[in-house]
Amino acid sequence: MSPTTLPAGPEHGHVTFLGAGPGDPGLLTLRAVEALANADVLVVEHEVLDVVRTHVRPGVSVVNAEPGPYVDPLPGTGAPHPTVVDSASTTAGVPAVRDASHLVMEAARGGRRVVRAVSGDPGLDTYAAEEMLACAAAGVPFEVVPGVAAAVGVPAYAGVPLRDAQGADVRFVDARTASDRCWTEVGASDGTVVVSTTLDSVASAAGELVSAGRKPDTPMTVTVAGTTTRQRTWSATLGTIAQTLKQAKVLPSPDGGRPVIAVVGERSAPAQRDQLAWFESKPLFGWRVLVPRTKEQAASLSDQLRSYGAVPHEVPTIAVEPPRTPQQMERAVKGLVTGRYEWIAFTSVNAVKAVREKFEEYGLDARAFAGIKVAAVGEQTAKALVAFGVKPDLVPSGEQSAAGLLEDWPPYDPVFDPIDRVFLPRADIATETLVAGLIELGWEVDDVTAYRTVRASPPPAETREAIKGGGFDAVLFTSSSTVRNLVGIAGKPHNVTVIACIGPATAKTAEEHGLRVDVMAPEPSVHKLAEALADFGLKRRAAAQAAGDAVTRPSERRPGARRRRAT
Repeated sequence: MSPTTLPAGPEHGHVTFLGAGPGDPGLLTLRAVEALANADVLVVEHEVLDVVRTHVRPGVSVVNAEPGPYVDPLPGTGAPHPTVVDSASTTAGVPAVRDASHLVMEAARGGRRVVRAVSGDPGLDTYAAEEMLACAAAGVPFEVVPGVAAAVGVPAYAGVPLRDAQGADVRFVDARTASDRCWTEVGASDGTVVVSTTLDSVASAAGELVSAGRKPDTPMTVTVAGTTTRQRTWSATLGTIAQTLKQAKVLPSPDGGRPVIAVVGERSAPAQRDQLAWFESKPLFGWRVLVPRTKEQAASLSDQLRSYGAVPHEVPTIAVEPPRTPQQMERAVKGLVTGRYEWIAFTSVNAVKAVREKFEEYGLDARAFAGIKVAAVGEQTAKALVAFGVKPDLVPSGEQSAAGLLEDWPPYDPVFDPIDRVFLPRADIATETLVAGLIELGWEVDDVTAYRTVRASPPPAETREAIKGGGFDAVLFTSSSTVRNLVGIAGKPHNVTVIACIGPATAKTAEEHGLRVDVMAPEPSVHKLAEALADFGLKRRAAAQAAGDAVTRPSERRPGARRRRAT
């Protein structure tokens, strides 16, 4: 596609001006998600690109719009120079176009459904308002989907309510455009003031308020990267904020121009904020947690880690490939259709995927399981089967493992079981526990290699350096193979990294590789493992607070504070 041509579409286009909120993807409204799902073109500011693009369809044109005056027309056309990225799954290298309003209208006139996404709320965005007026003047239909404004959302995440039962006055100030009259008015008020500013201008804004009449001992909080896992909040007063930031080594700094939200008034007093800072007090807040699993398996675990405030980093350590000789798998799948089996037992999500792919190859679907009992070794495998259209007949009621499945598996009964054979599709390196147990229960087992597990390619150099250099706060090992493969492709995690293992066998392998195991799941479940790590983080936070120490992440330990491996 030409970089200056948008694809053709229906006769009438439409523009949705959408507020993407202050940074947390969970703050998108239902209407925003719906509009993104129906978009043909997404014109988005860089800072909220990752927030919105996961909700658009594959193949949608994505343009990174840098707000500002138009400066670079195409020769002889007067049109802007939009460069379109056709795959919404691409996360890097999205180019910018200076005149977003021109691009938005061009796309809409071409019959496209355009979503123009801005940070915060479009009603508070100067450029969005100009683009709305341009659409109105050109007769282009548009709608506005409000978003959570940073001036409201960030204080809520920082534990600073803006009003109380007395209904105190609340004033909002953008320090970057505020006039002397504006400062005088808010300085004369005794209510709460919410200031939008930048790190390098916080002290200046505090000085303006003092000059306008506010007392230097008025409480003040400053929050950077609000509503994200990079959020950090400092509590001080108007008179001490400059010294507080200096001691925290955030001023002066190269990123001093980063936007921040400052709240001034009694509502931001430290004693109250300590009780209400729900977000930054999550058990794993800001922790970078390495999840060395296959990409498909890591998703639900990563979601759970995010709910604890962590930043999961998925590193595939195992790649899944078809079996070297597919004939055995082909015969078994045909046997399913011809009634060879009484049961089929799935021991992993990958086994479900392998059988499903073989079904699709033969033009089969879930109806081929009619009359066959289906077992799943755990909840995640059961969910994969349900997504396939199959409800498993047997899932372990206790331990989510082969041993747990055997505890609930019925013995073969020639009276009630017309067929005595079980189809077991699994990995080439699977253990024999399930096979031996089924045979002991009287069943015949067709143990079939459905897929092979091989060591994945090494992660990028940056990730390898972070693993070995202590850049990660924790790593979750879900099997012995993930230990061996991670160490093999990326090196041994640094001593400061918290090591969490799913069970004794995995822990033993970790120790054999020179790692100290800090956390072990109470039962062999990835979700219980994540819960155990969260509990570890909570206790670590409580211990630091009880000792009067600052709460830090493991990766923030001073250099040289290396741990000894358990012996």
